[in-house]
Amino acid sequence: MTNQSTREKLIEMRLTAMADAFFNQIRDPRYNDMDFAEQFGILVDIEYNTRKSNKLKRLIKSASFDQPSANVLDINYTSGRKLNKDLIMRLATCEYISEYRNIFITGATGCGKTFLACALGIEACKQYYKAMYIRLPDFFIEIDMARHEHTFNKVIEKYAKPAVLIIDEWLLLKPTESEQRDILELLHRRCHKSSTIFCSQYNRTEWYDQLGGAASPLSDAIIDRIAHDSYSINITSIDPNKDISMREVYGLDKSLRE
Repeated sequence: MTNQSTREKLIEMRLTAMADAFFNQIRDPRYNDMDFAEQFGILVDIEYNTRKSNKLKRLIKSASFDQPSANVLDINYTSGRKLNKDLIMRLATCEYISEYRNIFITGATGCGKTFLACALGIEACKQYYKAMYIRLPDFFIEIDMARHEHTFNKVIEKYAKPAVLIIDEWLLLKPTESEQRDILELLHRRCHKSSTIFCSQYNRTEWYDQLGGAASPLSDAIIDRIAHDSYSINITSIDPNKDISMREVYGLDKSLRE
């Protein structure tokens, strides 16, 4: 069997990284002093790490993060916002996912809610959990289309399955009764099975009223499925007069915008 034949068989078996590494080994004299086990171990490690890297890229891409380059290490703790660094770093370990706990991230427009949520979502991907990002208004549009196309269950299941679901612009507008039923169905399917990160301009104590309060029979049911055993991050200003939008802090360098 020739080396070229071996390489072609590895490629045929979709061991492309191993095939390339094997080709490099036979051309590099530095590997001549290694025994077979060492050389083979290197090939396996390269193929393994490449597959893990590719899987991570697929997870991040399929999550459709609003900010796919967000990183917990880039979170700005000196921008005039009150942030609990210890809590955020604890959440970055993804322990909350195995506990099926939710996260509430609240604060005014431009305070960095979406960046933080996406950064936590990417940490989940790094541990090979499936994550997904959706704006609540877009979810309603998709669900409404699915109902007319008779694919409601398929779409609901798409958002029910991920280990981490980020719902941005949560209750930005008061949902209709039909939209509340869709929210309840989604949260019911995710309850005690997965984790949801809610990003909202409204404090969690205001969510009940946004859902219609006592006038809506679904308000209590929705809150009941997300409120217990959840972590809260309320991003508030240390000095409102010195506020800077986090879109500016996390955005492009000014020289690159022009």
